Amino acid sequence: MTAPRYVLARRPEMQLDVFARRCGLHPDMVRRLVALGLLACSRDAGGQPMFEPSALATVARIQRLRRGLGLNYAAIGLVLDLLDRIDELESASRRRRTSLWTSTS
Repeated sequence: MTAPRYVLARRPEMQLDVFARRCGLHPDMVRRLVALGLLACSRDAGGQPMFEPSALATVARIQRLRRGLGLNYAAIGLVLDLLDRIDELESASRRRRTSLWTSTS
């Protein structure tokens, strides 16, 4: 009996209109977030923006910062960078603790 073969499939990217609808924004607002560097996108062969599903979480975070704290877009960019850096440092700290714990066991 042969083992089943698994194929890893890449999650599909979304076109601008689909992405905008899913996050509840006008496509022009999504374009603005991309132009401000707050939201990453790739481009298809025709040059149209394409968005990863994970970008929905980024938009939700941007909306929370804008509505909840009343931050302007420059401040949001700074806060997003700082939050990403905190995540990186926490991950590195967890890895160090795990490696120290496993090396002493």
